[in-house]
Amino acid sequence: MHHALALAEKAQQQDEVPVGAVIVLNNTIIGEGWNQPISSNDATAHAEIQAIRAACLKSNNYRLPNTTLYVTLEPCLMCAGAIIHSRIARLVFAAKEPKTGAAGSGFDVLNNHRLNHHVECEHGVLAEQSSQLLRQFFKARRQ
Repeated sequence: MHHALALAEKAQQQDEVPVGAVIVLNNTIIGEGWNQPISSNDATAHAEIQAIRAACLKSNNYRLPNTTLYVTLEPCLMCAGAIIHSRIARLVFAAKEPKTGAAGSGFDVLNNHRLNHHVECEHGVLAEQSSQLLRQFFKARRQ
């Protein structure tokens, strides 16, 4: 999660919402990403999507079984869908997103009984650091 926070800071330096993500397999990072939708003019360029794309390329597979995704903010609906489709086994996120979070806060997509893949979820890891980074970012934008 520390590496994901460093990537969130990288996003912030690029005037993007500070969210970072890493995908780990067997204690090795196989994909990483940070928010880039503004700079790339791509609404899908969330940190999780960037990390999934990188991990799929590295593993030469569109499925990422037995992996853990660490992300600094609870994934949105789009990212939750990508997590399911890529078959990520475990999600660890820092801060909850009560409005648009899709891992239990706003929605609970990742453990919907109608889907054939479920994701083990854990939250709160370095939540205060992630929340503080987000608060600082949005405070600066409002000024």
